[in-house]
Amino acid sequence: MSFQLEELPDEELLLLRASVRAEMRKRGLADSVGAVGEQLAIEHFRKTPGLPKLQPSLRGTKNVDAISRSGERFSIKTVCEGSKTGTIYPESDDPEKQLVEHILIVRLADDWSLKSIHQLSWAAFLKVRAWDKRMNAWYVPISGRTLAACKLIFSIA
Repeated sequence: MSFQLEELPDEELLLLRASVRAEMRKRGLADSVGAVGEQLAIEHFRKTPGLPKLQPSLRGTKNVDAISRSGERFSIKTVCEGSKTGTIYPESDDPEKQLVEHILIVRLADDWSLKSIHQLSWAAFLKVRAWDKRMNAWYVPISGRTLAACKLIFSIA
């Protein structure tokens, strides 16, 4: 298949997007920013010596996206265009309960390629987190202060 996307009329481009998404779902491929970020982070950890080998957590596991072989829980938050991560929901009966050992912030370029991976400990997360009143949950603002509190795992620049 050889064509220039810029030359496609809007209607055909929308149909192409829908067709590609349907085929990706049929094949079990990630088709959202968050799912792609999780997949890229887990793969990076698996193939990089010195990093824990991560496995995806069971689908639907609250706040935990991956688990290391030693049982450490990782929440993976992907950012492409925004300035804050997705949410981390506290326990209703114990809002300060530690939910994971690490938060990975995966930053993607506009083409969804891996730009960087930053790791926050739970203690660092507690210092930089912010409250989303609408979602009734925590998030991490992407700022110089936050990134300074992170351990840089990977960066293309």
